[in-house]
Amino acid sequence: MVHALRSSRVVTPHGELDATIIIEDGIITAVHPNAHLESRTTHLPTEDLGNIALLPGLVDAHTHINEPGRTDWEGFATATRAAAAGGFTTVVDMPLNCLPETTTVAALELKREAASKQAYVDYALWGGCVDGNQLHLEPLARAGVAGFKAFLIYPGCDGFTSIDRHNLERALPHIAATGLPLLVHAELEPSIAAAIAHLNATGADWTKYSTYLASRPDQAELEAIGMLIDLCRQHRFHLHIVHLSTMQALPMLAAARAEGLPITVETCPHYLHCAAEDIPDNGVLFKCAPPIRSAANREALWSALKDGLIDLIATDHSPCPPEMKRLTATQLGEEPGRFDEAWGGIASLSTALPILWTEASSRGCTLSQLAQWLSLAPAKLAGIDTHVGSIEPGKHANLVAFDPDASFIVTPDVLHYRHKLSPYMGETLQGLVRSTWLRGERIFTRTATAQGIQDVFSITPRGREYALSYPLNTQ
Repeated sequence: MVHALRSSRVVTPHGELDATIIIEDGIITAVHPNAHLESRTTHLPTEDLGNIALLPGLVDAHTHINEPGRTDWEGFATATRAAAAGGFTTVVDMPLNCLPETTTVAALELKREAASKQAYVDYALWGGCVDGNQLHLEPLARAGVAGFKAFLIYPGCDGFTSIDRHNLERALPHIAATGLPLLVHAELEPSIAAAIAHLNATGADWTKYSTYLASRPDQAELEAIGMLIDLCRQHRFHLHIVHLSTMQALPMLAAARAEGLPITVETCPHYLHCAAEDIPDNGVLFKCAPPIRSAANREALWSALKDGLIDLIATDHSPCPPEMKRLTATQLGEEPGRFDEAWGGIASLSTALPILWTEASSRGCTLSQLAQWLSLAPAKLAGIDTHVGSIEPGKHANLVAFDPDASFIVTPDVLHYRHKLSPYMGETLQGLVRSTWLRGERIFTRTATAQGIQDVFSITPRGREYALSYPLNTQ
């Protein structure tokens, strides 16, 4: 089937273009400027979006779907519906919080089985790097994982162990052989343990956000990133720092990049939108690790994004049941929300794009920059940029119609993930996802009326896995 989409604001890697996109069998075959539109294309079935922007489908390189094993937290069906509503056409799922954790090929196959008939968008899968599984890393690469995730600190789930420097050095030759990235949660335990011990000894109030912020000091990130840069220098592997939260790490990362070390960096919507000064006491919906820091810190992260030191934005979509956020106790008045007891994670697949456009547009950023950070750069990280990440001939017609001038209020009915929890509830955000296409087929439509927002999804899940088998250097 051949058809076309037209927009006066087609967002390409080189800027916006008044153009028509020709789609054949799910692939973009041409992007024609409308001023030079070929006559043969005028007879194609064409949908004209007018001034609604057409972006490449977004790619989330950091999604916690939690299936199999903890589908009561999320799951492929609900997470990928939320992704489609947020303009994400590809998600890359993290290897922890599921049961079993994705640290062996056998566990990878179980996750594939869970995902294969439920996903509304395309997906890829990260493998896990934990203590003692170094001999599983190259088989996981051959089986098609996009790379590996490691924690330097307890991740909150017993089955996915943190990894210390000694065991990481045992794993790194295997990772380097694959050429795949190692994604690292970069916080070290000693600084955090010392901070918590001090807070507890002085009777700190754990219902206050300031207490939680003090319990995860910048120093924990700085020490971890410094160690990882040293290991990257020794072993020459692709190091990716996930969810960078502290501006204090930017100088050392800039120096490492100037040295030529293969390092990439991500940050998240909550670090770019929220500020510690604005988080209320008992505001456990804002708890994440590393923590949301100051407004000045937020501005430094934006500057690093615009300067290219931070490569991409990922959601770190990390949902959980309400009781794990201690919300039930708070709402019943039995016990106030305590930051030391609440699960750390923010769900944002459905809201990330408007959250970021709300902030980016106020800082003079363009939709092309946003597409770079949310589509092309994460696609490159996952090794799938030959298929997705930009609006160019030869790539999959994964697209999102986005109205940058519309606004809406965040309510539970626009979230679509399993548990409708959000620190953004009630906020007015700028920008509205109107439609999402997966390989040329519309999978989501949003209509805003006087009565509210009406969302319609494709009846049948159509998502496919991007499983890339990499040739390994065995010499």
